[in-house]
Amino acid sequence: MSKTVYPYIPNSAAGPKAEMLKVLNIQDEMELYRDIPAALRFQGEMDLPKPLKDEYSIRAHVEKLMGQNACAKTHSYFIGAGCQHHYTPAVCDEVIGRGEFLTAYGGIGMADHGKWQAIWEYQAQMSELLDMDFIGFPQYDGAWSLAHVMRICARITDRSQVLVPKSMNPMILQICQNYVDGVHKKAVDIIEVEYQRESGLLDLGDLVSKLGSDTACVIVENPSFLGSVESQAEEIGRLAKQAGAEFVVYADPLSLGVMEAPANYGADITVGDIHNLGLHMGAGGCHGGFIGLKAEEKYLSNYKDLAISVYPTITGKYGFIWWNFEASSYGIRDEANEFTGTASNLWGISAGVYLCMMGPKGMEEIGALNMKRAQYAAKKLAEIEGVSQVFTAPFYNEFALNFDRSGKTVAEINAALLTKNIFGGFDLSRQFPELGQSALYCATETNTKEDIDRLALVLGQILQQGGMNK
Repeated sequence: MSKTVYPYIPNSAAGPKAEMLKVLNIQDEMELYRDIPAALRFQGEMDLPKPLKDEYSIRAHVEKLMGQNACAKTHSYFIGAGCQHHYTPAVCDEVIGRGEFLTAYGGIGMADHGKWQAIWEYQAQMSELLDMDFIGFPQYDGAWSLAHVMRICARITDRSQVLVPKSMNPMILQICQNYVDGVHKKAVDIIEVEYQRESGLLDLGDLVSKLGSDTACVIVENPSFLGSVESQAEEIGRLAKQAGAEFVVYADPLSLGVMEAPANYGADITVGDIHNLGLHMGAGGCHGGFIGLKAEEKYLSNYKDLAISVYPTITGKYGFIWWNFEASSYGIRDEANEFTGTASNLWGISAGVYLCMMGPKGMEEIGALNMKRAQYAAKKLAEIEGVSQVFTAPFYNEFALNFDRSGKTVAEINAALLTKNIFGGFDLSRQFPELGQSALYCATETNTKEDIDRLALVLGQILQQGGMNK
């Protein structure tokens, strides 16, 4: 019985395959998976359909499957929670779709000079936006960047404790915890600081009680995961430095058109994600982290990544070269303080195009529009009987709403909204049970007044159907 060949799945000819198995001193390719527990391996043979052998048929098949997805193109979308729906200008896709960008890997310092210039332009514009002296290659994502910053601060201060808000994005915190638990150099302990239930801002009393001689850094999100603008940030930074700790701000770069750069209210390090700068949501894949530093030896010597630098040539022109190669994992491999990769280079170029196109005026306008849309949505939705706004602090893109008096859970409300082609807010009841049946709603420049008004109308109808708990 002949084996079916699937033309779009890599196959090895029998002869070369036997030679590879011999070199590896194994009898069967499944031995390559021996380190994976048997209970986690798929048992039996996969029930694969008959192979589609021509390109047109397989493309039509995949597009039919993808057409079943519900997404921001087919539904009104009010979810944020770390990945907001912003508009990606066509020029961003056009530039990064060019072959020399789209298909080029990280490369080496002597090649791909056009790509190096594009990344350098990204670095330069991000440094100006953050008002920081230095920024390097984009990281995998903002969470991964923050995990590195925790360890950078631990090395700088020779301390092990990191203080973070209890209201912090739980997905980011989980990634950070996983990273610092998994490394073998210099342990880091993450300690949560309470937040004020009325305002959503950090509890300064709890912060002071937990600051100590072993605090490496204090981290705040601004805006916070729950949407609040941390108006106490300057005081938090002062308290951190008074204790000999570093002050780190996890920032949304798109908000900096209307909010002050963290460096100007005391941040030693600014970190975050460039997703909001002209990147699609991409099923969670279009992310890239950034780390902004001061041009001081203690920060630069502990920076773990590469950067593109400009250097004059003997002809009087300028070239683009790698900086920090000899201190990164590229140069010294396992001896480096951290590991780095090149997965997000393409996204850095897209973010650079976005910043170049927007300019200072455009960033101010888009930031103001996002704030206005969120303010309008919060006011409109809080007018519905059974709905109330959770926090009193000013907010930027996102805001929390409570539904305890509605007689319905957030899960029930979101399921009903979905039948009307609306994605409701992010359910906070599991990660933040102290907030009851609350949801985090997001409104950006992609949510029109008509979208928000329709959400309010449909939400009101859903809650009326369920009755109210007075």
